[in-house]
Amino acid sequence: MNRTLIAAIAFVAASSAFAESPLANTTPVTGAKSRAEVTVELQQYKASGVNPWAQGYDQLRGLQGSKTRAQVNAEYMQSRDETAALTGEDSGSAYLSARTPGVAGAVLAGQPVNAH
Repeated sequence: MNRTLIAAIAFVAASSAFAESPLANTTPVTGAKSRAEVTVELQQYKASGVNPWAQGYDQLRGLQGSKTRAQVNAEYMQSRDETAALTGEDSGSAYLSARTPGVAGAVLAGQPVNAH
């Protein structure tokens, strides 16, 4: 009896499933530019000789830095030391407490701030 009941429920559940049709987007597509404008842009692109998808494309070719090598090295060393302090064993607590304005000296846990 149980098998018959389970089979009947499975049959009813399977037979009531309907497939949905895909939603069709019927909104017409209108571009912001005319065909002539797009054609002109394509001709300019081809005339420039730059192809960002080419194997030998160098996007940094025209890059000109404004800092000296010494400045970049100094910034790197500072950020490296700061990162090491913030990711240290104390999760940067000592580094941050030393940089907090208005805190005079070391503040230890369990020590009241207003104790004299």
